[in-house]
Amino acid sequence: MSKIKYELIKNNNNDENVRLGILHTNHGDYETPMFMPVGTLANVKTLMPEELKACNSAVVLSNTYHLWLRPGEDVVKKAGGLNKFMNYDGPTLTDSGGFQVFSLAKSKDITEEGVKFKSHIDGKMLFLTPEKSIEIQNKLDSDIAMSFDECIAYPATKEYVKKSVDRTLRWAKRGKDVFDNPNQSLFGIVQGGEYEDLRRYSALKTVEMDFDGYSIGGTSVGEPKDVMYKMISDATTYLPKDKPRYLMGVGEPIDLLEGVSRGIDMFDCVLPTRIARHGNCFTRYGRINIKNAKYKEDFTPIEKDCDCYTCTHFTKAYVRHLITSGEVNGGRLLSIHNIRFLIKEMEEIRSAIKEDKFEEYKKDFISKYQSRH
Repeated sequence: MSKIKYELIKNNNNDENVRLGILHTNHGDYETPMFMPVGTLANVKTLMPEELKACNSAVVLSNTYHLWLRPGEDVVKKAGGLNKFMNYDGPTLTDSGGFQVFSLAKSKDITEEGVKFKSHIDGKMLFLTPEKSIEIQNKLDSDIAMSFDECIAYPATKEYVKKSVDRTLRWAKRGKDVFDNPNQSLFGIVQGGEYEDLRRYSALKTVEMDFDGYSIGGTSVGEPKDVMYKMISDATTYLPKDKPRYLMGVGEPIDLLEGVSRGIDMFDCVLPTRIARHGNCFTRYGRINIKNAKYKEDFTPIEKDCDCYTCTHFTKAYVRHLITSGEVNGGRLLSIHNIRFLIKEMEEIRSAIKEDKFEEYKKDFISKYQSRH
């Protein structure tokens, strides 16, 4: 058992931003760029581990804050760690709880020591510090743990963002100082809002601490797409080439392409399962809502060339019937399709990089995805 290692295999047409690599983990070696399904409570909603593996999943993400409250990090540790607890034969990643905390906390409750906030379950007052977040993650024993950071809202004043970045840097050091799991890797998180100089400052100072990998936080929080893409570039420019780069909470198909073109190796998002539960699914020609009446007698798969379990076994008409009838399996089948869609997109991206055809693939994908049925 050891820490993860990132191996750079090649760049697309010598474009150092577009990377093909291998993430060597305690649970196997996996090519990047990759999309990571989100299993907040040690479970990707409605899916079994075998179904995730059938989608060709690699890393699966779980949430520190939620597992801290239920069932508790000590329970997971007694079970043998997160992988054994959820019976997932693959690598896992735990986020720090920062995003959930800051969606629940008020600004006045954020102090140098940590964050005070109310539990979303019973309203009980909780206090989470960088040290506590790392302690919880050490016990969860995921392959990858995340530093505790402040996820900055958009927009925010430069004065506030600077103070927040400095605090996040101090928190990162405090967390790293108490980190105590030799088999686990710890990633630092780059913040800085939409300010290029603060992104550069945050990236350089975080890299100085020598983490096992680096994440870009504070994106996809309501900012325009062009601002988000600039945030990514402003951070990755200053990250080392021999460590993995992870863009947190981004899962729109086009955003994955734009992230890869800016040097991202790893993505995660709840989007594929969240939209599935409302009857929405990805296709090559954009997102569709299966509840639309035109699919009532459509006896073709969601996507004819898709190799997922849903598309190889069921029709739009059947899935629509399940969704409109409130059957759990409707959202489940769409979740399988949506997760496989994003993972397959990443497989195609990797093939395109291998053949030095990423730009052509990106242009063709976006053209189709933005077209109308």
